[in-house]
Amino acid sequence: MASGGGDNELEVSNKQVIFKNYVSGFPKESDMYLNTNGTIKLKVPEGSNGLLVKNLHLSCDPYMCNLMKKPISSTTNSFEPGSPIFGFGVAKVVDSGNPKFKKGDLVWGKTGWEEYSLITDVQNLLKIEHTDVPLSYYTGILGMPGLTAYSGFYEVCSPKKGEYVIISAASGAVGQLVGQFAKLLGCYVVGSAGSKEKVDLLKNKFKFDEAFNYKEEPDLDAALKRYFPEGIDIYFENVGGKMLDAVLLNMKTHGRIAVCGMISQYNLEKLEGVHNLVRMIYKRVQMKAFVFSDYYHLYSKFLDLVLPHIAEGKIVYLEDIAEGLESGPAALVGLFSGLNVGKQVVLVAKE
Repeated sequence: MASGGGDNELEVSNKQVIFKNYVSGFPKESDMYLNTNGTIKLKVPEGSNGLLVKNLHLSCDPYMCNLMKKPISSTTNSFEPGSPIFGFGVAKVVDSGNPKFKKGDLVWGKTGWEEYSLITDVQNLLKIEHTDVPLSYYTGILGMPGLTAYSGFYEVCSPKKGEYVIISAASGAVGQLVGQFAKLLGCYVVGSAGSKEKVDLLKNKFKFDEAFNYKEEPDLDAALKRYFPEGIDIYFENVGGKMLDAVLLNMKTHGRIAVCGMISQYNLEKLEGVHNLVRMIYKRVQMKAFVFSDYYHLYSKFLDLVLPHIAEGKIVYLEDIAEGLESGPAALVGLFSGLNVGKQVVLVAKE
């Protein structure tokens, strides 16, 4: 550590996870590397309205692999080769040039995969007001995945008590919450996941009515008919591909599909087709894609619902925490082979 003119001008070492180059197919750990030679001044540059933050928790999310691909247009967002990767995280303000934030504030939003970040775009950075829950929850249940689950289920699916709901990738950061929201509303809920351990979690920890391992089902259509003999009202889509095709054969009239993600397609050179879309016409099925940022305006309403449920133990949340920035690349890549159990978080530093 080298000292500057004052306490806030200290220059400190700043480990970073650097993106090497654009990828095709599945990302690998070797597509990133840890830079231990970086430094940063713990002061916002003169005239900037940004923030200098110390990163505490970083979120691993499936969409991040799309940012590793070469941008297909000037408006496409991608990681920049030779620069740190970025994503959602929880951080503590070290220095502020912005009147909305002060030193010591805790925030969540987009930040770099590094020990310290200078954040110049603070528009979608949210101050953490409720600290009686683990701070890491703001990468998950109280952050982007939580608002995704809430808005996708309540706003896109328009659920009603007693309806039949299926969720793919159900033990993941979003799926585990959608299932619990549906149960609290009085729905019948089934989840699909990729291992016996995850199936057991869905039934025993998250209280789904049923769950199955899609890898052990040679005929997904038959599996769905076993769990939904009268059909499906709501499908919360995280996977795409063969699962979506099978669900389309089993939707009820006026069923709803919320398209949140399609993790089975993200790393394919050639995307799979969907063959049963015509069933949407016969059954008047509504299928709508969405992103959580469409629903930022509902964040306080979302917190009002979910915080009491957490306090009362009506909603539980499972995290898979990897310790140290150096463990980040393996944790991120592990998402695509289902290595994580619950929300994958990287712990960079304790507050």
